[in-house]
Amino acid sequence: MDLRDDARELQPDLVHLRRELHRLPEVGLDLPRTQETVLRELDGLGMEISTGSAATSVTAVLRGPATTAARRTVLLRGDMDGLPVVEETGTDYAARNGAMHACGHDLHTTMLVGAARLLSTHRDKLHGDVVLMFQPGEEGWDGAGVMLDEGVLEAAGRPVDAAYALHVFSGLIPQGQFVSRPGTILSASDSLKVTVRGSGGHGSSPHLAVDPVPAISAMVTALQTMVTREFDVFDPVVVTVGSLHAGTRRNVIPETATFEATVRTFSPVSRERVMRSAPRVLHGIAAAHGVEVEVDYVGEYPLTTTDADETAHVSRTVGEVFGDERYRTLENPFGGSEDFSRVLGSVPGGFVGLGAVPTGADPATAAFNHSPHARYDDAVLPDGAALYAELALRRLAQGTRTAL
Repeated sequence: MDLRDDARELQPDLVHLRRELHRLPEVGLDLPRTQETVLRELDGLGMEISTGSAATSVTAVLRGPATTAARRTVLLRGDMDGLPVVEETGTDYAARNGAMHACGHDLHTTMLVGAARLLSTHRDKLHGDVVLMFQPGEEGWDGAGVMLDEGVLEAAGRPVDAAYALHVFSGLIPQGQFVSRPGTILSASDSLKVTVRGSGGHGSSPHLAVDPVPAISAMVTALQTMVTREFDVFDPVVVTVGSLHAGTRRNVIPETATFEATVRTFSPVSRERVMRSAPRVLHGIAAAHGVEVEVDYVGEYPLTTTDADETAHVSRTVGEVFGDERYRTLENPFGGSEDFSRVLGSVPGGFVGLGAVPTGADPATAAFNHSPHARYDDAVLPDGAALYAELALRRLAQGTRTAL
């Protein structure tokens, strides 16, 4: 049985599906056309299929022939949503609806459909059940949390024993290279929203007003100083202010000023500490400037932490199927965040990166994920589908975790 050869035979169909999905990206938790396409592709594969009520998710369970009480269950996740980005790749299959699959989720969905076909063909080799998790709303909507609340981890009638997700990269990682690491692989992500209130006035007479602009400027700078002075450089904290607004005209002192920031941390200790430190710093600056401040600090996605044994399973599988040169252990985590962290917080599993840099492009300079210029090479689709399927087949064959 060579799933990789079988996956190569699927390549024309996979490319067609990926480009169909790419042309019509949908954003958030409501992806009706994407859901309809996935359901069409799964039809006839002999799976138990259910859809979500709080989101347009698809859960498919493929059952192997084993009837023992000790049968195991593996979950494979593929996210489906796009981003509110206007595409500028210039491809003949580029989206033209104001959204874009700028993070490669169209490839993830296609690869998981490919894995479904491969596993269905080789159902007789399954020593247990496979749950296919087609998830909307990864891009800031916590679609994984929604699907967990709706019972995706018990979809097979018993708890999932191991879970895996794959993510493509349009830069940094060479085409066809698989990467992962045990432990923390992606940062936690939190949101910081700040509103500063003063009193408006004429720009010529700032002494007659209470200007929020100098205060908010000091806050932005002080957050960077907080990072370098209160946190260990070897346990990074990243605070990035991505939105800053104040005023309407150059000669008017505004009543309010606002900013929003994303906060990334790589350990539970630093995450909890920055949740305390940032509001303290901001309130202190507000007091010094005589303004009021409202601080809204919201925890979003936790750390994405892989299981050491399951990551070893990933590296072994890649080595045996594709060759040892196709796998690399990451030295450091990525700064991005993922709601697959919700799954890995409940189930041991792995998270795998796959380079999908276009042929001939330099990974160091290629447009990265979320860019309107990000491009992904369809050549990686068969290998992604094969890896999904191999991870499930081999993990089920190992049985209990003590066999790892």
